[in-house]
Amino acid sequence: MKRVACVDPRPVPGKFGAMRKLVWAVIVVAIWLAAAARQQGPAPLAADAPAARFSGLRAKAVLARVLGPQVPHPTGSAENAALRARIADILAGMGMASQSVTRFSCYTRPGWNSIPCGTVTNLVAQVLPGQGPAVVLMAHLDSVPAGPGAGDDGIGVSTLLETIRAIKAAPPAARHPLIALFTDGEEIGLLGAAAMARDADFRARIGVLINVDARGDTGQSLLYQSSPGDAALIDLYARSATRPATSSLYAEVYKILPNDTDMTPFLAAGVTGYNFANIGHVVAYHTPLDNLANLDARTLQSHGDAVLALTRALAGADFATLKSGNAIYADVLGAWLPRLPASWAVPLALITFLVLALVAWTRPRRGSAPAALLTPPLFLIGCAGAGFLLQEIAALIAGEPDPAYAQPFAFRLALMLAVFALSLAAHKRASLSCCWLWYAGLAFATAWFLPGLSPYFLFPALVAAVTLPFAGRRPGLAALPALAALLLWIPLAAQVETLRGLTPAPGYAVVLAIGLIPLLPLLGGGKGAGVLGVVALIAAIAAGLVPTYDAAHPQRLNFTLVQENGRARLIASPVAHLPAALRAAAKFSAAPQPGIERGYVAEMGPVQSPPPRARMTRQGGALNLALDGDGAMTVWVPREFGLTSMTLNGVTMGAPPGPVTIVCATPDCAHAAVTLRQEKETGAAPAAWQSRSWRFPGRPANTVPSQSGDQQIFVLRIQKPR
Repeated sequence: MKRVACVDPRPVPGKFGAMRKLVWAVIVVAIWLAAAARQQGPAPLAADAPAARFSGLRAKAVLARVLGPQVPHPTGSAENAALRARIADILAGMGMASQSVTRFSCYTRPGWNSIPCGTVTNLVAQVLPGQGPAVVLMAHLDSVPAGPGAGDDGIGVSTLLETIRAIKAAPPAARHPLIALFTDGEEIGLLGAAAMARDADFRARIGVLINVDARGDTGQSLLYQSSPGDAALIDLYARSATRPATSSLYAEVYKILPNDTDMTPFLAAGVTGYNFANIGHVVAYHTPLDNLANLDARTLQSHGDAVLALTRALAGADFATLKSGNAIYADVLGAWLPRLPASWAVPLALITFLVLALVAWTRPRRGSAPAALLTPPLFLIGCAGAGFLLQEIAALIAGEPDPAYAQPFAFRLALMLAVFALSLAAHKRASLSCCWLWYAGLAFATAWFLPGLSPYFLFPALVAAVTLPFAGRRPGLAALPALAALLLWIPLAAQVETLRGLTPAPGYAVVLAIGLIPLLPLLGGGKGAGVLGVVALIAAIAAGLVPTYDAAHPQRLNFTLVQENGRARLIASPVAHLPAALRAAAKFSAAPQPGIERGYVAEMGPVQSPPPRARMTRQGGALNLALDGDGAMTVWVPREFGLTSMTLNGVTMGAPPGPVTIVCATPDCAHAAVTLRQEKETGAAPAAWQSRSWRFPGRPANTVPSQSGDQQIFVLRIQKPR
């Protein structure tokens, strides 16, 4: 018999083929629903749950006490101090004295073009006594100026307080002390954590650090980052967690996102640790919607279950055993956390590829090998193209680039139907062995270049390598590796939507499509693809007709009133489309303009408010700048200045390359002293401005401020000394 790679027998279509399509469709939908339900977290335990257990409802009640009036509490504000005092009172009620640690701190890291600074006050409490390296629980107590911070990071604060209460109720047989650290200044540049990470005495007390943060008000607790050499850390987490929710891919993605948490300066200092966060309902993140009413107690329960169990396990662990190599891993619907040493990924992927290549070579010929080999990549390209087309149609109708922002159901349905339609269309030329050869090849490539992603290809390919050699006699075995792929990729697609939404749609469609590649030869016929494609198009049109923003999902839009040289400009955030009501109220520019704040600009005429004052003197290769205002101050240094380092209020930092923004973000910065150093004197001069909180009076009803909110900025162009 002639042997040809990448071809194999296919089932005869008919009524059994139609049934097979329906069964697989039901399985895909069931996995997606299970993944979506799992993302919400477990039901919260009641407030009268056993004292040694973590109760999500108890934690939410404690959070209500911490937040008090539910107003923003940015670093340096009176409400920040009041909230910190409420945390100290709660700790005192549990029999713990806490210590306030006030420092002036600055921080920067590679990739930043700014140096934020400010005065922060951290809160430290000893939960369990003892000497030697401690388990340290960390969350930040400050919020952004735009929101009350119930999620970010009230979730972390209340998780720590309820975990501490449960630990005190049933102390573990601990070999390590336990410390709670509530940091300040996270939102203005990780300043509180940076101050503690630079403190050699405090750093020496840390054995393992657990940080709890939030990017929204709902969703399960995700372990999305751990310190390098994490195999033993992940193994301990897997043994202690009842619902593991993690993946080595999360850390890979987090590296490329423009995000940091208080864990960042500690990891840079070589501290061992875990980083947890939830990412659901991101519409509330850093806005006034980040309040108790929108906070899900299931999220608190999810964080608490993970952190309490891990804390108890760490309290009795031998920290020396936690030093190891890296691991690759991905949880299966929170029920199981398969994991392997990262060093095994490349050889296992190579062996898997060779086994599957041998299976493909021994299959009898039933069609065109080149067509079968090209089907998986062409299928992915087709799905990406379909996602792009559907998004363009919906966006054109909606007049917004993200038509699914407020109501994603119709657009999600459109993408899912389009991907499944293309799956049916690709069935005719798909080959079981070819599809798995692609999976094994991608497992090898990702193991080599992006190890954190490799389990999504390697784990299903390993199942295929074990089952496919016997699938000729037992065809049902071919379904097992396909099911393994679905159990990893469909939940990942649901997670991608939670993190990024459905835009860009081509990326979401490709994630779904990768999970369906092993199904292509198993679907039992291509009939129905055209009908599903038409329904997908109708769903995309419907998605475009739904309002993009509403009261529950408002558009993020900040306003900045910039005053310079006696004149004012109103700047609106550079959103895709400025609301028509605003364009009618002020003559905004047709497109966003560059400047101190990039955005749509409207001239507002003369103003009388005085700008801040500054005095600059030269001393050798340094310029000394004395600022005098009544609030937070910012100094912008152009690239041409050639800044090498700066000193602000006695703290010296090296400067990143390029233009640098030095932000002194707390109220005591009104009279800051800055020294700017350069390699050689140039003609370039810095600029300074002062920021004050402000509220734009004509805000449209379906918009919301975010991050720093609306501001007034008073600009001073500094004249260099002669």
